[in-house]
Amino acid sequence: MTKPVIELKNVSYRYPDGTAALTDCSLALVRGSRTAVLGSNGAGKTTLFLHLNGLLHPAQGKLLFDSAPFDYSRAGLRSLRSKVGLVFQNPDSQLFSACVREDVSFGPMNMGLAETIVRQRVEDALEAVDLLDSADKPVHNLSYGQKKRVCIAGVLAMQPELLLLDEPMAGLDTSMQEHLTGILDELHSAGMTIIIATHDLDFVYSWADEAVVLQQGRLLAGGSPTEVFGRADVQHELGGEPFVAEIARSLSLLGIDLRDKEYIPRSTRDLLKALSMHSTKQEKCI
Repeated sequence: MTKPVIELKNVSYRYPDGTAALTDCSLALVRGSRTAVLGSNGAGKTTLFLHLNGLLHPAQGKLLFDSAPFDYSRAGLRSLRSKVGLVFQNPDSQLFSACVREDVSFGPMNMGLAETIVRQRVEDALEAVDLLDSADKPVHNLSYGQKKRVCIAGVLAMQPELLLLDEPMAGLDTSMQEHLTGILDELHSAGMTIIIATHDLDFVYSWADEAVVLQQGRLLAGGSPTEVFGRADVQHELGGEPFVAEIARSLSLLGIDLRDKEYIPRSTRDLLKALSMHSTKQEKCI
């Protein structure tokens, strides 16, 4: 079994106004995986991410990185945040420098790296998010999608082992979402662990290796997307199921089983391919 990179053990947290954001939450995040965290507004997704990055300290329970408890000293948090990068939902809350290159340089410079190393890291990060041609542009002149990519580049320049993205697709049109998905897939292929908080059931079903569902600060479900979305309580909590799963289930009720050796289509492309293969088999039987 793959060893978890981060574990939560019975973590609870309340905000100063008394709001219970996490309650006895236990969770293991697998190294090298693509994990999606789902839940309604107020379920605890952002609070979970703030704990994973050490920005919040649990009132009860503990967090482990590579089996070692989080070190909340200044040096310990600096080390943790060099390994666990967090990209906030709103890019304007994360960008503060005048130009793109300066903003992306901030993290590695604060790590005390040599100027030549910082420069190379910035170039590599901007190339990874396809923004080299915008390196010297003022941040305020960028589109919303470009700002999100600058935020990702700023985190990548610190070369983390794990990348947290809070609602990365929010506010992006279809073209920009596809572009960002391609970037995330390339990062994952290079070995990065990626964890995304999102409301997009279709994206999770087609993209994630693991799905986690929070309900009022508690872990409701965790596992493969097919397992998680197949549960009635999850469908009730999230207000439905992914479109492809719904179509495949409806077709199975009509006697059209698209599964091939337990393979289940999880994207529109997979679904169309499965339908085409099913039609071909039917024609051969006639």
